Amino acid sequence: MNIEKIRLQEDKDWKKHWKKWGPYLTDRQWGTVREDYSPNGDAWGNVTHHEAKSKAYRWGEEGIGGISDHNQKLCIAWAFWNGKDPMIKERLFGLTGPQGNHGEDVKELYYYLDSTPTHSYMKMLYKYPQNEFPYDLLLQENSRRTKNDPEFELIDTGIFDQDEYFDIFLEYAKNDIEDIVGKATVHNRSNEEKTIWVMPTFWFRKTWFTGHEPFMPNLSLLGQKSIKAYNPKSGNYFFSFEGEPEILFCNNETNREKLYKIPNEKKYLKDGINDYLIHGKENAVNPENIGTKAAAVYKLTIPAKGKAEVKFRMTHQYKEDSFQDCDSILHERKRDADEFYSEIQARVKDEDMRNIQRQAYAGMMWGKQFYYYNVERWLEGDPGRYSPPKERKKGRNTEWRHLYNFDIISMPDKWEYPWYAAWDLAFHCVPLSRLDPEFAKSQLVLLLNEWYMHPNGQIPAYEWNFSDVNPPVHAYAVQRVYQIDKKMNGGKGDREYLERCFHKLMINFTWWVNQKDSDGKNIFEGGFLGLDNISVIDRSHAHHYKGKLEQADATSWMAMFSLNMLRISLDLCEFNKTYQYTAIKFLEHFLYIAGAMNNISGESISLWNDDENFFFDIFHLPGKEPKVMKVKSIVGIIPLFAVESIRLDMFDSLPDFKKRMEFFLKEKPKLAALVSSWIQPGFEKRRLFSLLRGHRMKSILNKMLDPNEFLSDFGVRSLSKYHEKHPYSLRINGDNLTVKYTPGESDSLMFGGNSNWRGPIWFPINHLIIESLRKFDYYYGGEFSIEYPTGSGNYVTMDIIARELSLRCIKIFLKDKDGRRPVYGNHPKFQEDPHFKDYILFYEYFHGDNGRGMGASHQTGWTGLVAEMIHKYYKSEKKTSENVESVFRIQ
Repeated sequence: MNIEKIRLQEDKDWKKHWKKWGPYLTDRQWGTVREDYSPNGDAWGNVTHHEAKSKAYRWGEEGIGGISDHNQKLCIAWAFWNGKDPMIKERLFGLTGPQGNHGEDVKELYYYLDSTPTHSYMKMLYKYPQNEFPYDLLLQENSRRTKNDPEFELIDTGIFDQDEYFDIFLEYAKNDIEDIVGKATVHNRSNEEKTIWVMPTFWFRKTWFTGHEPFMPNLSLLGQKSIKAYNPKSGNYFFSFEGEPEILFCNNETNREKLYKIPNEKKYLKDGINDYLIHGKENAVNPENIGTKAAAVYKLTIPAKGKAEVKFRMTHQYKEDSFQDCDSILHERKRDADEFYSEIQARVKDEDMRNIQRQAYAGMMWGKQFYYYNVERWLEGDPGRYSPPKERKKGRNTEWRHLYNFDIISMPDKWEYPWYAAWDLAFHCVPLSRLDPEFAKSQLVLLLNEWYMHPNGQIPAYEWNFSDVNPPVHAYAVQRVYQIDKKMNGGKGDREYLERCFHKLMINFTWWVNQKDSDGKNIFEGGFLGLDNISVIDRSHAHHYKGKLEQADATSWMAMFSLNMLRISLDLCEFNKTYQYTAIKFLEHFLYIAGAMNNISGESISLWNDDENFFFDIFHLPGKEPKVMKVKSIVGIIPLFAVESIRLDMFDSLPDFKKRMEFFLKEKPKLAALVSSWIQPGFEKRRLFSLLRGHRMKSILNKMLDPNEFLSDFGVRSLSKYHEKHPYSLRINGDNLTVKYTPGESDSLMFGGNSNWRGPIWFPINHLIIESLRKFDYYYGGEFSIEYPTGSGNYVTMDIIARELSLRCIKIFLKDKDGRRPVYGNHPKFQEDPHFKDYILFYEYFHGDNGRGMGASHQTGWTGLVAEMIHKYYKSEKKTSENVESVFRIQ
């Protein structure tokens, strides 16, 4: 067992809390719902980026390359100043939702390069311009642009064109659980000598005004170049610095006079170090060298093409000579990380794929965040403090008073989405389980806890609206992580985890049945479902048109949910045969949903359209014929996800379950005939449960694998390219509504226009497509071939198609024959510069035709699924012959 795995085991067994310190600061706390105390719910306007340097937060802390303890009492991050900016660079800049022409967007360049699961070693890169950061230009140019224009990014300003920037590599290495070395290596990439101020910064999260912790922690100078951090609960920490920095102190307190024109109660405020450096205000920092925020300020003059280093060390016990072994600690932890990933990546032969996969894993490790949100306290206010505006008590999330979040959670993107999202998190846990199955399992359990899950059974969606509805993929993730963990654990499954999740998922399943099947007919509405603007109408507000939308995808998601629960029930039967009766329940749900999709409310209306051989939503208007909304989108592909292939010997040990299956075959033949027949044995005596029988499955795959429809060189599109020349239009109540294929940025104003399901490629959907194809292949065992691509005349098995779709997605990031990565489009700096081209950004979604990255630039959450695709690509390598693969090689 390698050293990092030993640390993971020690952490799991509560022997040593190796994960106590980690990258738990967010990249953006300003502009979040938690920090919004406005009467109108204007989260973006209540605390802005420029105000954040002067505002002490209530619910969390942010920083560049920051770490903290798991309760975020004490925080560490890095700040910089190039001598030209109007403020020190303490936080990442970006545009708010209203400011961006495609919604909120970080306007910085930074990369997460490495991290072990215990954060014993971590590394990231921040690129800091040497000329004045173009805050105003980014604001003005993006405000000028429309929804039809691309976003204007930092690289587009030209500020990096002459290599006048610093590459700042930030590293952390643990000698022990609370003995940590921090290091910044600053490279001057320009042809001239340049000066930079580098500031490792330390502060206490402001907890002393909440009524829970009335005592004041403090930071104070110890000797000439050390800081003592004292908290009565956690004791002392000591920070020692190499060299001779200037050590400055202020307080993590709001500058009320600057922000609100109210006299300040305290001195030496949060922006004190900024004002001291930028404006020369010596009275902004405490001459007594004590406070709740401090920084060690290094002024470095670096020669052309040269580099300089800054190091600090945090310990629980004071050490006089703490820098003698710092370099060896960093070297050893890097070696441990290499050893850990060498085992994880043992099958991955291509060096570029190894680089991509490791950076994807790094992004997921850095994506952990301390997330604190007590909704009732947020609504009511803190004791002895000013009360929130009265409008709040009837506004956002008022029905979630029970919700209390105080945990380390995997985030979608710590700048653009610095809050958990239920269905994002489910996907995160699949690749996370390869690195740290205990963390992956704990994340899935977390959202099912009673202080998260609503008493009615709903899983909270995300902080902007916990009541929104995400696709029910939690059960899929629970079962998938269980299987991965079981295999990694020598065939021993974690019964407690699976059973605990299953009982809570039963409650969530009941919520779906009671709340989203309004007529009790097994046809589900769902609304948003994460696919906000894919339809011709805003699906969350179908009532605006005085109608009801019956969704093919919502209903298919529920069929998938039913099969996931069926499979979990059967897995639990390994420990307790009683679970065969819950398996029966979910088999029945699955069959009744299949029946309802083909005969809505007994009215002979089907979500399947025989003319188009595809699934579509149906819109009901009072007194009018139902409208089949013939939009060829992933809505019609999602029925593919409702599939499970199960071994016959599992049924043979469950007589009552087998008896009930036989009952349906005999007494409900019409229902049984709608789904793939489980009476017909497949490969290795498997049985298949699927919404799609042969004809429908082939019809959907025919469109999905057609380059003129869904199949891109870089995966499966979210909308058929057919709609590029044939937009779909619908007239409802006097409104003309249109959907067209839009492979790039969204041109829709739905949901702010920062998400786009009208053509781009999304990794979670492609991942589920690939998983489903593999499940079908488990059943058919290579005896079922599909034309791939459609129209090519080449017929191959589903496992080969799954592998080829994985390769298409992976190739978004891979260098092509010219050494260019599709993810970076035509930008020469990203494609050619040796200091750019091998660092990977994992975007939210990708251009449907050329693979260019778009949306949130650090969405390693679900785009981190590329790491799982690479793992499975090499795992299935032996099954694909070289000559077959070469037929479909993507050039």
